[in-house]
Amino acid sequence: MAIELNINGMARRAEVDPQTSLLSTLRDYLGLTGAKYGCGEGQCGACTVLIDGKATRSCITPVGSAAGRKITTIEGLSVNGRLHPLQQAFIDVDAMQCGYCTPGMIMSGVALLDRNPNPSRDDIIHAMQGNICRCGTYPRIIEAVRLASMAARRTAR
Repeated sequence: MAIELNINGMARRAEVDPQTSLLSTLRDYLGLTGAKYGCGEGQCGACTVLIDGKATRSCITPVGSAAGRKITTIEGLSVNGRLHPLQQAFIDVDAMQCGYCTPGMIMSGVALLDRNPNPSRDDIIHAMQGNICRCGTYPRIIEAVRLASMAARRTAR
């Protein structure tokens, strides 16, 4: 069955069963490999994408339920070759080690910053709790989100 999707602002079509996971559709049918397969149960956050601005675990989301909604993947965050402020902050504070969790962490962080441009440390920790970093770079991840929120506030002035 053909599923019509809006991914990163572009209309995309995938010939898949509507019950196929969004993650499999993105990776295996559309070549968008930024979201990672981690646990397959929606518990680790490696597969996080935004659906209508909300951080969503794509490994447990049937692609059929995402049809007609705005899907943003890590590949869609940069604009005209310029990194999203949170992507840049991850680089600036060296918030990644192995990098496997990074796309999901960034997508969860972007969702937080979109709804709360000035999060407290506790807000950041709460928003990121569903994402697991096996390398333990949590302090740097928190710092990256904080730094990106400051950068966004400076740009908004």
